[in-house]
Amino acid sequence: MIRSIRAHSRSWAWLPLLLAALVLAGCATTSTLSARVTTFSQWPSGVEGQTYRFDDPGPKQAGNLEYQAYRDMIRAAIGGTGLVEAPAGSGAARFTVRFVYGSEATQVIVQEPYDPYFHGMPGFYGYNRWGWGGFYGGPTWVPVPVQAYRKSLTVEIHDNQRGGAEVYRSTATTLSERDGMVQAMPYLARAIFDGFPANNGQVREVKYKRD
Repeated sequence: MIRSIRAHSRSWAWLPLLLAALVLAGCATTSTLSARVTTFSQWPSGVEGQTYRFDDPGPKQAGNLEYQAYRDMIRAAIGGTGLVEAPAGSGAARFTVRFVYGSEATQVIVQEPYDPYFHGMPGFYGYNRWGWGGFYGGPTWVPVPVQAYRKSLTVEIHDNQRGGAEVYRSTATTLSERDGMVQAMPYLARAIFDGFPANNGQVREVKYKRD
């Protein structure tokens, strides 16, 4: 009798773990991207239609195809601000745009299921109305450090009519389980200019549905 109770308990013991695995799999394949955006702004009024130009990328980025691709993504996102990119070879633009980006490995804490039954420690063993036997108490959730990648984009805009003063600075960051900037960059660029010019010192969370 005791043997049958244990066998029955083990047959059902997989169910909570299976459900937990399905939940974790759903989180890992989510179709949304979340980003944290920190913005500092002293944006001048009445500058719609004014021109901007990207800063000289410097020798390290000159001819870098990845850098050029990200610049195009930022260019598309700036379009909603009312600024217009100065034509190549034209005179000085009102604003200069600079940007830096990067991806770094980090650790985050996630909650994962821990089942003492499958680690040689039954949740409870004692007497019940069916006799002596084991009881499955289900898994507990424990904090586990896992590796993740923090991807960031910072955009600065300087006003050349005010001696090159910085009038807009925004940083967008996101965490993911995989390295690589190319998938995140369109959304980070969008987050930088979402709600432009925002309030000075504003910190906000944004979420986008992935294409």
